[in-house]
Amino acid sequence: MTSQTPGFSTRAIHAGQEPDPTTGAVVPPIHQVSTYKQDGVGGLRGGYEYSRSANPTRTALEECIAALEGGERGFAFASGLAGEDAVLRALLRPGDHVVVPSDAYGGTYRLFTQVVEPWGVGHSVAAVADVDSVRAAIRPETRLVWVETPTNPLLGVADIAAIAEVTHAAGALLVVDNTFASPYLQSPIALGADVVVHSTTKYCGGHSDVVGGAVVVAPGVTTHGGASAAERIAFYQNAMGAVAGPFDAWLVLRGLKTLAVRMERHCDNAEAVVEMLRAHPGVTAVHYPGLPDHPGHEVAARQMRRFGGMVSFRVRGGEDVAAKVCGETQVWILGESLGGVESLIEHPARMTHASVAGTELEVPGDLVRLSVGIEDVDDLVEDLRTVLDRLT
Repeated sequence: MTSQTPGFSTRAIHAGQEPDPTTGAVVPPIHQVSTYKQDGVGGLRGGYEYSRSANPTRTALEECIAALEGGERGFAFASGLAGEDAVLRALLRPGDHVVVPSDAYGGTYRLFTQVVEPWGVGHSVAAVADVDSVRAAIRPETRLVWVETPTNPLLGVADIAAIAEVTHAAGALLVVDNTFASPYLQSPIALGADVVVHSTTKYCGGHSDVVGGAVVVAPGVTTHGGASAAERIAFYQNAMGAVAGPFDAWLVLRGLKTLAVRMERHCDNAEAVVEMLRAHPGVTAVHYPGLPDHPGHEVAARQMRRFGGMVSFRVRGGEDVAAKVCGETQVWILGESLGGVESLIEHPARMTHASVAGTELEVPGDLVRLSVGIEDVDDLVEDLRTVLDRLT
């Protein structure tokens, strides 16, 4: 590394990944091991004793993701929800309160309502695209404000810096789910966030071949009681044990090396798909932060490098037509998840967001969500247009 701050791709390729001192291997090895020889009782080599507590491959990923997000410390988990759960357990106590988005991933909302709420932690729902709505939802017992931006699946945009100011004025911490944007397109910690969470299954891994999660803590963040937030999360990561295995950590680390070039292609393709959707008579609305008339466009342009590979749109004809559109494409694969090199199409109301039906987070039945991959864009546009021409 040079004396100047390395660029994003340099960090993605090198942070936490020095060549192996024994062999010179330029790729960190997969340390598929559960325990480590000690040099005398308590004489640990590099701090490693048992792979739930720490593993060299996982350490490499944790150092890399922390470097990409500009954080003090990173943590790799077995899934995004495992990471979220550790954050909530580490930073909250019964009687505390959290502000959550009115448009959020269904699994996150389920975690709040069915796991954390019975533990005694309350929550209020706020439109995170509206700073005043967030301010109004904060209570004296609020300890966390939880934000997705862009949101899932309606692609709302939260002003991270403005919400950070409101959150900190109330003595709370701001957690930002950066999964949709990825570390390449958005840097929440630089904008005032205290904690960043990721489903590394998505863009960080990027190839639909691994499930994982990550948490990154900003420098110097403390809990309401004054303890180090990073140390608390480290304790809960080890105590609850939902850690990333070495092979999974290695796969995500490999994915991060190409994140920048992949995200550029995702964005290029998404912009072309959006252009077609906007012109199609069977489409009644398109949700994409890159559109000048998107309510969060100005904020997204200010805090994102580009506008991402996620798109959602509504179709003429209602829910049944939307479901048929999802099921009849040829190049677009009907499937949940997002962020892989292949393009995915899904019906949120019946798939990823079925668990929020009947709640404040219920999504429109005529909504279709796209994860735009990196295939030849003409094939993506033509496939989608052909189905829309036939069904709408």
